[in-house]
Amino acid sequence: MSAQPIHPHEIRVPHTIGGISDALRGGRRAQFFAELLEAQQGEELDGVLAAWWGRAMLDTDPDRDRIHAAAEAGTLPTTTMEEIFHRRQNNNTQ
Repeated sequence: MSAQPIHPHEIRVPHTIGGISDALRGGRRAQFFAELLEAQQGEELDGVLAAWWGRAMLDTDPDRDRIHAAAEAGTLPTTTMEEIFHRRQNNNTQ
């Protein structure tokens, strides 16, 4: 028997320099490489890769354009931190 995640995550972007670079849109790729070339090996480099991997995941989100348009139109659903806290608290008690 194997454990399967309840909500499987789709990894659209490999955690590699090439994977991140390939996924970035427009001039963001040049900005990524500029930061990458300045980063010191270790924690600083790891931080640059982690930050840009997140941006690459957003750039490759299939709903990105729809979400962006809704945000600009003011129709994107929002929630408060209090609502999130209560929802998480309710999920933990069930």
